[in-house]
Amino acid sequence: MKILIATGRLAENTVRKAVGEKADVLVADIDIAAFITPKKLIKIFQEAGFLKDYDLILLPGLVTGDFSKASEELRCKIRLGPKHAYDLGFVLPFAEKIDFSEKVPACELLADVRKELAFELIRKTEEEASSLLTISSVKIGGQARMKVMGEIVGAMEMDARTLQVRIEAFIARGADIIDLGATLNTRPGQVRRAVSLAKAITEAPISIDTLDPELINEGVEAGVDIVLSLNNTNIETAGPIVARAGITAVVIPDEGKSLESLLRNIEAANRLGIEKIIADPVLDPVGHNITESIVRYHEFHKMYPEIPVFFGAGNVTELMDVDTIGVNATLCGIGAEAGASILFTPEFSDKAHGSIRELKRASEMMQLSRIRESSPKDLGLDLLCIKEKRRRPDSPLPQNAIQARSSKNWRVDPAGPICIRIVPDSISGNGGSIVAEHEKVSVVGKNAREVMDTLLELKIVSRLDHAAYLGRELEKAELALHFNRSYAQDDVF
Repeated sequence: MKILIATGRLAENTVRKAVGEKADVLVADIDIAAFITPKKLIKIFQEAGFLKDYDLILLPGLVTGDFSKASEELRCKIRLGPKHAYDLGFVLPFAEKIDFSEKVPACELLADVRKELAFELIRKTEEEASSLLTISSVKIGGQARMKVMGEIVGAMEMDARTLQVRIEAFIARGADIIDLGATLNTRPGQVRRAVSLAKAITEAPISIDTLDPELINEGVEAGVDIVLSLNNTNIETAGPIVARAGITAVVIPDEGKSLESLLRNIEAANRLGIEKIIADPVLDPVGHNITESIVRYHEFHKMYPEIPVFFGAGNVTELMDVDTIGVNATLCGIGAEAGASILFTPEFSDKAHGSIRELKRASEMMQLSRIRESSPKDLGLDLLCIKEKRRRPDSPLPQNAIQARSSKNWRVDPAGPICIRIVPDSISGNGGSIVAEHEKVSVVGKNAREVMDTLLELKIVSRLDHAAYLGRELEKAELALHFNRSYAQDDVF
């Protein structure tokens, strides 16, 4: 396939370095490649006197305009390449495999294509996977993807509307199983009500989180799918209830968390007739023997590979003042090697919000890693949020630059002040709306650009310094939504 890359003078060296011998390069008589127009492309193509017939001309990804007539005149396809020249080396190998877009930059198109292929592979693998258990059509263990269980802390005491919103939010964020948490004050009637409501809201398996045999009995009668948890304090009382119902039980060790006590409790569960068992060797927090607990997981899985394993990632993330993204991904990788079948998180503290989504994505990455027998990188899916996979080239400081300084001549805009705030999406836990309130009107939008454009169209911004200030604040508000952070106007982000 004969490919021609069109660029400008400033990007020429970067383009030639990225392309190598994979394509020819056409340098337009302009500095910035993004300003190439159909007329300019035709003109420089003809002036260059190219003798080859090209199959494809790639324009910079930031170019706008309709190049259909230019494509007819030059008798070849004209498509958008990547936004940044250094990505050409990544993009070009795909030129013969997919048809690049006239509207979407190739780097974005390939990211979407790779993601779609990754999700399709995960879906197909999950369909064909053999599992150790199946709970309400959800495959647990074996070759199936690790499933995410989200605990709703204090679920039994919540009113119906609050519980419904929380369940829907957890499902929207990717939870495969919903765990209803009980407290020391939970009454049996509250358990029955909460489980019945949860079963009516979602088809996902429902777990009840308590050691109290009376509450377990209420949950079982209401139709719960999983009991969390059984040990020597309740197994003789609650075990027969679970066995008769034929549901799944998570078995934990006794106080002290020894592997021996876990094995004794599993033997007791088998003796009582419980056929569906998930073992929880208990993951300890950092600073409280986490290494020893991971070894316990490893040893148990080696001894009993046929028993699904429960992995309490939330035990670690909730007790660390660290961003959860990397911690959850690492824990997920450890869990995968230690035989984990269920990844558990309560998303209880503000700093741990987003853990369900992070664990779900990490579990998908580990599944792809297992399928491809590779490290969890270059999969089409990632958990990169702050860091970059490929850094854009840095530019030197210009000569004779003027040192910037703040203006001391701030004046109130005669058109009136504007208050900016955000309204996060409480269901998905991702994104939301930016609100810009003026005495005459309130503007609501999903991003800074559309809100600012609307404010300008309404002519309620009359000073350049006010417009610049609003642009800064709106961008901070958009970033706050993107990173699921709080926002207060004029505060440092």
